[in-house]
Amino acid sequence: MNMESGMDRFTGKTILVTGGAGSIGRELVKKILLTDVRSVRVLDNNETGLHDVALDFDDPRIRLLMGDITNEKRMMRAMQNVDLVFHAAALKHVPICEYNPFEAAEVNVRGTQNCIDASIANNVKKMIFISTDKVVSPFNVMGATKLVAERLTIAANSYSTSTKFSCVRFGNVLNSRGSVVPIFKKQILGGGPITVTDPAMTRFIMTISQAVDLILDCARETEGDDIFILKMPSIKIQDLASAMINYCHEAYGSPKNIPLKTIGIRAGEKISEELISHDELGKLEDHGNYFVIKRNKSETPGFLNFSYSSDKERALSLPEIEKILRETHV
Repeated sequence: MNMESGMDRFTGKTILVTGGAGSIGRELVKKILLTDVRSVRVLDNNETGLHDVALDFDDPRIRLLMGDITNEKRMMRAMQNVDLVFHAAALKHVPICEYNPFEAAEVNVRGTQNCIDASIANNVKKMIFISTDKVVSPFNVMGATKLVAERLTIAANSYSTSTKFSCVRFGNVLNSRGSVVPIFKKQILGGGPITVTDPAMTRFIMTISQAVDLILDCARETEGDDIFILKMPSIKIQDLASAMINYCHEAYGSPKNIPLKTIGIRAGEKISEELISHDELGKLEDHGNYFVIKRNKSETPGFLNFSYSSDKERALSLPEIEKILRETHV
């Protein structure tokens, strides 16, 4: 997305980012502050994270809101006089959600419904929900709860007269907090070994900047009732580990003979991921750099034989992965 072309849409607006102290939330705040926005409300239940946001950006337009999306009253107050909501707050770590299913449902499902209700009650113009590829044929609690949240968000269009609701769905975000890249880096700089769950595991990947650009594109273009999906490359996790060894040797002088150790798939994990389910193919539109699922569209046969799975897409080569690592300054 060309940020210059979209500057006007945030001029004079008040924007709320839930989960604003997280990797995606912080990048959203950073890019929104490049516009003539009136104020950005950063809501999170991480006090230290909010403090870091204030120190890092040092912008008088930032409003720090300590709160949790599971608190309905807090969300009602947080959204007063808000024009646009980016809902990024969630429990997102697969094994943690697997062993804490009720808490995952409370945050990802009830918390999302609270955001929906507060958006409608406060006449927010648009709410963008940040989803995940794990909602497609969900195998784990995290994917199941995010799928329900996605469905709640889209369904809200049928009874809201003031707010437009849309979703953004993407794969793994490289170097986001808690992702595999910082884990691999720590293991490499510590002398290894690198722990790989399964050599056959594949994932869709994107950078934090790419993820946020897609979210901002959605905010600009959506008229509600749709799901935006960035076209992403696939990667083999074992190749990512090898590329990280080469990158860290180049960037930090670490050894190149770091061993890899296979530890097996963790609870709730899949070998590969999908971005689009079979029942969504008839409502799919190709918009160049991304797909859009139009939930209220009449089915057409254009993509009925299409499959978008990480194990069927061309996997990035080691030099391609290393180039991305250098560009993102891991």
